Amino acid sequence: MEYLKIFVFAVFVSNVVLSQFLGICPFLGVSNKVSTATGMGLAVVFVMTLATLVTFPIQYYLLIPLHLEFLQTIMFILVIAALVQMVEIVLKKISPALYQSLGVFLPLITTNCAVLGVAIVVIQKEFALLPGLMYSFSMAIGFTLALIIFAGIREHLDLMDMPKGMKGAPISLISAGILAMAFMGFAGLVKL
Repeated sequence: MEYLKIFVFAVFVSNVVLSQFLGICPFLGVSNKVSTATGMGLAVVFVMTLATLVTFPIQYYLLIPLHLEFLQTIMFILVIAALVQMVEIVLKKISPALYQSLGVFLPLITTNCAVLGVAIVVIQKEFALLPGLMYSFSMAIGFTLALIIFAGIREHLDLMDMPKGMKGAPISLISAGILAMAFMGFAGLVKL
């Protein structure tokens, strides 16, 4: 039951993009088509979960015992960047088809602040490893859900006739705001 609460909280109530405003760059930049949004979302799910799996022991078995907690952000950034590069190299050799399908999304994840933010929040909320992994996985699912919904909205908006001053970024930002307000309807549903 605890894992279900974590999942619902992370995906709907505390959505990483729409509530915490992390990962806005890929949210606005990669959401032109549902297909690219889906690819980016799946890559984020994989990397965000893996990043938490790697940064958790670094925090508790390296930084805290050596009293180097102040290096957390720098260390996590380096670890996430190295992790993305290693995943890219391994995928290129083991599964070229998957590597091709992820394409430019893997390097983009290196600069996605949502990955770093979720890794830090897992530490701040003092989750144990398994609930922390569930939280990061759920946050990535929430990111993917918001990205796909927003991409669908943007595809629909491209087909509509609207005033010249509203095309592009203005209507996208208004739509993102309305989507964020829609997700606010889940507030209070579950608390952690």
